[in-house]
Amino acid sequence: MLTSARRPLVVGIGGGGDVVGALATAEACRIYHGAEFVVGGVTWERRPIDPQPGPRRLEEAQGVEQIAPGVALAGPDAGVPDAGVTFAEGHMARFLGERTLLVDPNGGPAAVADALGAAADALGCDLVVLLDVGGDALAHGGEPGLGSPLCDALLIAAGARAQALGLPVLGAIFGAGCDGELTPGEVLERVSEVAAAGGLAGVRGLTEPVAARLEQAVRAVPTEASAQALRCFRGERGDATIRGGARRVELSPLGATTFYFDLERALGSAARLARAVHDAASLEHANDLLHELGVRTELDLERELAAAGR
Repeated sequence: MLTSARRPLVVGIGGGGDVVGALATAEACRIYHGAEFVVGGVTWERRPIDPQPGPRRLEEAQGVEQIAPGVALAGPDAGVPDAGVTFAEGHMARFLGERTLLVDPNGGPAAVADALGAAADALGCDLVVLLDVGGDALAHGGEPGLGSPLCDALLIAAGARAQALGLPVLGAIFGAGCDGELTPGEVLERVSEVAAAGGLAGVRGLTEPVAARLEQAVRAVPTEASAQALRCFRGERGDATIRGGARRVELSPLGATTFYFDLERALGSAARLARAVHDAASLEHANDLLHELGVRTELDLERELAAAGR
């Protein structure tokens, strides 16, 4: 699917700088297969960028052009200027010199599935790739380092819904362990579960032309996790820290790879949290469903920090 796509839409699904990780797949499609890509992400910036907990609704954003419910094109100034917030997708649009895609996850998996389909139609895209930087999109829920499972689970569930409706969709993990949540070993275990279910669709490593382009993007778009994948490509090994020292990253060549997988097979195997939120009516409902599994989410953390004035 990836090698034959002429116009892939590659969406970073975890919020913040995941759009930079999405560029790794998009650039590989352009350089090696002649594709014309669109990259995008979600309306959820992490707390150092946006003090308001949770993802923004598109109705709050400026510098965007809504093309269907829950999805919009983002220009270089896309954000919430009254709050001093510029979306990572706005920075990416400035870097690329063309608009990117913004997905609002507040409506839940079914609404996001419809939004992805509408975006693919409007932009003439023949493949959607939903890419997570790090690997928590395949989390079981009990991993000690898991910190931001909600948005990834919701988008993976949405992608599986869209796939079931006939939209060509792939899941992807870029930079295994580079977000300091699941360890590289845990990511490999989860990918192996998907493979055992017949869902592994391919593996691709960074190359020099793609890495050079990502290094330029990292200077233009705030991100930490995607930058660790570049350190892995450049041969760094051992422990590093991100998030102000709060997260430990194990650098190795594994971090310079991308795993691609079938979303429906993933939901039937490793992606237990995505399976749990598949029928959620909204992001808030999805958060409640993860609570029932004993899983604490990034939304919980952001709300706690906001309540404490931090």
